[in-house]
Amino acid sequence: MRKLSDELLLESYHKATELKLSNDFILLIELEIKRRSLSYKIKATS
Repeated sequence: MRKLSDELLLESYHKATELKLSNDFILLIELEIKRRSLSYKIKATS
């Protein structure tokens, strides 16, 4: 996940939630988003 750009990580999160993918997978993405301090971006676009 560290190789993904911030933009691609956020797009992946939105697509994964839209497609209702595995909660474990979504959680991994959320953890990486928090690690990068990007949480405000998913709240702003939700």
